[in-house]
Amino acid sequence: MIGDTVASLPEGLLDGGSWFRVEAAATASAARRAAERLAAELGLPENRTADLSIVTAEAAGNLVKHADQGTLLVRTVRTELQAGVEIIAIDHGPGMADLARSVGDGHSTAGTLGIGLGAIVRQSSWSDLHSVPGKGTVLVAQVWSADPPAPAWAAGLTRPLTGESVSGDAYAVREVGGRYQLLMCDGLGHGGLAAAASHEAVRAFAETPAAPPAAVVEVLHRRLNHTRGAALAVAELDPTAGLVRYAGLGNISGTVISPNGRRGMISLPGIAGHQRRQIREYDYPITPDSIVLMHSDGVVDRWNVADYPGLLHRSPTVIAATVLRDAGTRRDDAGVLVARLP
Repeated sequence: MIGDTVASLPEGLLDGGSWFRVEAAATASAARRAAERLAAELGLPENRTADLSIVTAEAAGNLVKHADQGTLLVRTVRTELQAGVEIIAIDHGPGMADLARSVGDGHSTAGTLGIGLGAIVRQSSWSDLHSVPGKGTVLVAQVWSADPPAPAWAAGLTRPLTGESVSGDAYAVREVGGRYQLLMCDGLGHGGLAAAASHEAVRAFAETPAAPPAAVVEVLHRRLNHTRGAALAVAELDPTAGLVRYAGLGNISGTVISPNGRRGMISLPGIAGHQRRQIREYDYPITPDSIVLMHSDGVVDRWNVADYPGLLHRSPTVIAATVLRDAGTRRDDAGVLVARLP
């Protein structure tokens, strides 16, 4: 997958979607119109487009009413059989102490009818939510053309440096030959040339036959020699062995996080496409209650799972969005990828 899309799909799906800073009703309306345009491009049925319009309007409206520094992402989600639209609402607001009560109709802290979150849950094909008082809320909702697919075992987000229209960070997820593999990539620098390098890595990753992570990184290194280069890492989750196999070049951070703590994974110095020593692969144990977190250097390691009760039980998308919100910097492209054992 690219973003949450199948890795063999066209390059146009690499853009990471459209981000909106939602602080006024006008911006909320712009986000809703963007979602409707995307639905039209994807050929969603009229009734599903209407549902998407409600979901986006309610999510954006909640950001206007309640959020501090609220942002909303509108992007494509795909499987081999169908397409949909995903809405991710992120805020630094007061958070919700009682999620069940907040989602129920009739509860409001802003003098409204209190049906917004309930409407999002009802009209979306799938949704997930996490909130911590004092830290804020992350809401993810998807509207598919037909029945939604099974929840994804991995998902990520990228966000460009403030002032840039594209991100030099990219990620991909694939299941090939029984191997569950992840790629996190950070093209050198910023802007179009950095994005070109990371997109070439994604293309190479999608086209490379099933192989251990170190062998995949070796292929990517060769394929990037005509670009400015990138930091990148490939992880493979092995449910049978209970292991993560990991190989990286450059400053991509990989961590196995469990309720009992965290363990960093080793990336070697180098620049894929230009400089490398011997590429090595390392194995790390992983349990069903753990996640693998990979991110670029646009995300700092000040994130502590103990500050987010229940977060490890949420979807990879909600986890990735929470980390991006609280540990992503605005002075660099930022990318986060989260996976758990399939």
